[in-house]
Amino acid sequence: MGKTGQILGLAMMLLAVSSVQAIELEGDLVQGSLVRGQVEPGSQVFLNDKPLRLTQAGRFVLGFGRSEDLVQTLKVEFPDGTAKVRELVLAERSYDIQRIEGVPSRTVTPSEASLERIRREAEEVRRTRSRDSDLTGFLGEFVWPAEGRISGVYGSQRVYNGEPRSPHYGIDIAAPAGAPVLAPADGVVTMAAPDLFYSGGTLIIDHGFGVSSTFLHLSGFDVTPGQAVKKGQRIARVGSSGRSTGPHLDWRINWFDVRLDPMTVAPAPKSGRTPPLVDR
Repeated sequence: MGKTGQILGLAMMLLAVSSVQAIELEGDLVQGSLVRGQVEPGSQVFLNDKPLRLTQAGRFVLGFGRSEDLVQTLKVEFPDGTAKVRELVLAERSYDIQRIEGVPSRTVTPSEASLERIRREAEEVRRTRSRDSDLTGFLGEFVWPAEGRISGVYGSQRVYNGEPRSPHYGIDIAAPAGAPVLAPADGVVTMAAPDLFYSGGTLIIDHGFGVSSTFLHLSGFDVTPGQAVKKGQRIARVGSSGRSTGPHLDWRINWFDVRLDPMTVAPAPKSGRTPPLVDR
């Protein structure tokens, strides 16, 4: 082999190694986002030293909360024993903060009996969202679960009488009572609770690897816990149950206990509305 051939062969070897050791990420690096990744099969991936679950094909998922630190560390240990560290710099977001004064305390502060119920229900939801299954519905493209005007956005917050309330962690879609709610991605139903204190009729779908969708204020269910569902399948009906001022769907996405913005995985809305549903 001549000198030119040796140089070409070395270049091809270096290109092959570089390709094998690539870290591919899909999704915006911004607070509130869900990000999917791909590395060489057989690798190990760590986010801030926390090990992540991988498929046999080397796919993984991670998420960043509403006020997540802007610098994150992603480390990959490849099957050949080498490692690569990548610094992830997130874009900081600003959120709509509304300050409201003169609200009667009984309106915004539940009774002690209600607080006990709220804590119990919150723990049940937390346990349900902590499920770490090997489902892979999170890898597919998501669709909007309801059709209508977007009336509430992720991250917004109200401050009553100078006291901050919990931020809103979902996307509100204004729709008529009884309108269909569809599964945004493949998964398995893990909760169908008809009457939680705040969220009323509440349905949770596990999409795998800690990713779940939660649907609030429902008026009825078309599926049951343990049932596998496909993207676009009818799962429930829009309502105004729980602490709701009118019929709408509140759609939320979690990566375990990290609350994410559904807008980071759903198709971009047009003129403040979700696209027409394709109801199966």
